[in-house]
Amino acid sequence: MTDHYDALETRDPGLRETELFSRLPDVLRKALAAPAYAERLRGIDPAAVTGRAALADLPVLRKSELPALHKAAPPFGGFVAGPLGSFGRLFTSPGPIFEPEPVHADPWRGARALFAAGFRPGDVVLNTFSYHLTPGGFIFDASARALGCAVIPAGPGNTEQQFELIEAYRPVGYSGTPDFLKILLDAAASAGRDVSSIKRALVSGAAFPKSLQDEVKSRGVDAYQAFGTADLGMVAFETPAREGMVVNEDLIMEIVRPGTGDPVAIGDVGEIVVTSLDPQHPWIRLALGDLTAAMPGASPCGRTNMRIKGWMGRADQTTKVKGMFVRPEQVAEIGKRHPELGRLRLVVTRSGESDLMTLKAETAAPAETLQSELAATLRAVTKLGGNVELVGAGALPNDGKVISDER
Repeated sequence: MTDHYDALETRDPGLRETELFSRLPDVLRKALAAPAYAERLRGIDPAAVTGRAALADLPVLRKSELPALHKAAPPFGGFVAGPLGSFGRLFTSPGPIFEPEPVHADPWRGARALFAAGFRPGDVVLNTFSYHLTPGGFIFDASARALGCAVIPAGPGNTEQQFELIEAYRPVGYSGTPDFLKILLDAAASAGRDVSSIKRALVSGAAFPKSLQDEVKSRGVDAYQAFGTADLGMVAFETPAREGMVVNEDLIMEIVRPGTGDPVAIGDVGEIVVTSLDPQHPWIRLALGDLTAAMPGASPCGRTNMRIKGWMGRADQTTKVKGMFVRPEQVAEIGKRHPELGRLRLVVTRSGESDLMTLKAETAAPAETLQSELAATLRAVTKLGGNVELVGAGALPNDGKVISDER
């Protein structure tokens, strides 16, 4: 059994850098065919952008800007040059943000991450990410099939049906959130169902703390983490070395000082900025709002690409709950629908190894009907359930924070 997906993963870092930046000028030319990039990159000579210093001079595009940009120039804010029919699938994520899926093999670059987690051609994989409108299910589905695996498109929820699928198809692999993996294992143990075929997992979309890692491992499942987005697909992934995450091939990652486009020193915490080299849908310096730090040296697993420490928080207040982004704009929308309220704060915590949202709302007239109405609005706006706590007027701090991630 080989240890690496291909020779690209172990090439000399200098050669990788040279190859990536030799391709970048042509990708920039392709990007300039899209009106929004033509405006943002006006006056840029693509032929001159052949290194990190020149790339750092280009403007940053913040993911937090995309909902407004997409609304102003639907569906993609002017950042896509090709016609809609040139893509394979068309998705939406909360915001809303609209995402197209390119038609080439492994469009989300996830086969490498699955391989690093121990998945191999011929494996049967239970994919529990959602297949409805958002790209999560298809990211892992397409990645597994690019690797040569058979995929059970299970989606999340309905554990009884999941057990039937597992006992019939005997999948060796699982992809989904770590929370749902625990739910599945707990429910199987309680119901006396056999899910012992699952030996490895690639999890993403939610926190995977050490306590949950240890518990999953004790149940016989070797689980690895991946960091991805609906825009870029798989950005970085854990390897058998268990020392940080290795950045995916065909991406140029920068770590910049939050609120700027200025790269930080290796080891300093900053915001992740990614440039992708997909000519059909390039991203030029997309700032994700996620914090991390680069790790020095190569991974002991032999992969030579840049390593990061993994997810270290948010550069803005947007956060991820049960695999879905929750944004300050959504909290503002809740306030618009309930103008009788004062300040709002969405607090995100952990409860029983699962994400928990609590919307705290100031009101001068607390009532059970208001609480239930707010809970319904919270679900309608975020597509996630959560608790509602009504507090007195002036009870919440006047600090501008509307989302507090306390995990």
